[in-house]
Amino acid sequence: MTSSSVTRDGSLWIPEYLNSINPAMCIGCGRCFKVCSREVMHPYGIDEAGEMLGICDGEDDFNGELSRVIMVIDYPGRCIGCGACARVCPKNCQTHIAVDDRAVHES
Repeated sequence: MTSSSVTRDGSLWIPEYLNSINPAMCIGCGRCFKVCSREVMHPYGIDEAGEMLGICDGEDDFNGELSRVIMVIDYPGRCIGCGACARVCPKNCQTHIAVDDRAVHES
């Protein structure tokens, strides 16, 4: 059984929560970060070896170690399942799970 909600106009709506972002596919464009009103993910700097350098503010190059930027989910519990991030992602690198599927994946 899938939990669902109803929108103001009575339409059926099933939240789908952001579950993961594929770091190999993510280009760090920041579109998902910009549309997320809940600050679920943030841009992180990555070095040549693929090691995380930390949250990227757009100005710090981590002493020249910055190779690229990817989005990382750091507050998954804040996601409300609206799907805005998936709609703006040009690489389709995110996976989302329906509300009832969450319990299966978290156990």
